[in-house]
Amino acid sequence: MTVKDLPILEHADARGLHRNADVENGAVEFGNSKHKQRKAAVLIPLIKSAGQWQVLFIRRASNERDRHSGQVAFPGGAFERTDACAIDTALRETKEEIGITPDRIKVISELGPYYTISHYRVTPVVGIVQWPSNLCLETTEVARAFLIPLNWLRNQENFTLRARNELDKKSAQRHPIIVYNEFDGETLWGATARMTMNFFKALDEKAFLLPS
Repeated sequence: MTVKDLPILEHADARGLHRNADVENGAVEFGNSKHKQRKAAVLIPLIKSAGQWQVLFIRRASNERDRHSGQVAFPGGAFERTDACAIDTALRETKEEIGITPDRIKVISELGPYYTISHYRVTPVVGIVQWPSNLCLETTEVARAFLIPLNWLRNQENFTLRARNELDKKSAQRHPIIVYNEFDGETLWGATARMTMNFFKALDEKAFLLPS
């Protein structure tokens, strides 16, 4: 079974769109296990292209040792001792993975942490990328980089809310899996889709502003 085969929830609780963990009550569960947490950060790269705002995503390279192998993601990775903060981690990983240097990124916000089922405490960093920029993919980690328009991502007709299985529909009403329709041959879902929703929530709450 692929993620596209998961049962669609017709009447899921809309509050389920905005969660800060992979699973229901996950932030409490993972947050109380501080010794197990590993800090990480991702960049949500915003680009003004063709007269509209777009988001730059990557597809992770195939790797049998990576549980997220082949999935759509944001550039990013684990905190290293040389990083002073989450922003340093996000910018360093972006340069390593897709070749965009920090001087071409204007950081405009830092979102609240997102807890993954693999015990990462991920901080999403929002940044505007000067465009065009030359991309240089680290092919052992990144198979592809591509753009999705912000307006397309916002449109509720372009994603569905799903249960993990037929027996999970009750809890899934509160904490569904978000699965986007295919765009340019790619499927955005899971933790990256949730962080995308949390980005929109912060934008709507005016936690930061995008230039016109």
